[in-house]
Amino acid sequence: MADFVRRTLLKLAPAALAGSVRSAAQDPHPDQFPVPGVRPDDLRLPNGKMQRDEIIKADYKSNLKDARELIDLTKEFELDLEKSDANVLSLGLLKKLDDIDKITKRIRGRMRH
Repeated sequence: MADFVRRTLLKLAPAALAGSVRSAAQDPHPDQFPVPGVRPDDLRLPNGKMQRDEIIKADYKSNLKDARELIDLTKEFELDLEKSDANVLSLGLLKKLDDIDKITKRIRGRMRH
């Protein structure tokens, strides 16, 4: 049994090695950047502002906009839920729940990076 496992691993090793070499050639190292000597945190826009700071500001504004939209949708959902029958679930309520979920995921995604 041990010989079988050893032979199988020896047969699979070249394929695994080739895959890792190929992926390393395609994916640049995270420390590498197209402009030599310039790290991504040091990039400036043509107007002189730091690119990182501008991205953070834009994400903040987008988060505020999405949070307001989320609040409005939640209020609409609550009102529609109060109007509906306890035994009937409307497709509109499910659509609003999906929209709330999408907005929440957008906000979470921006806040994680």
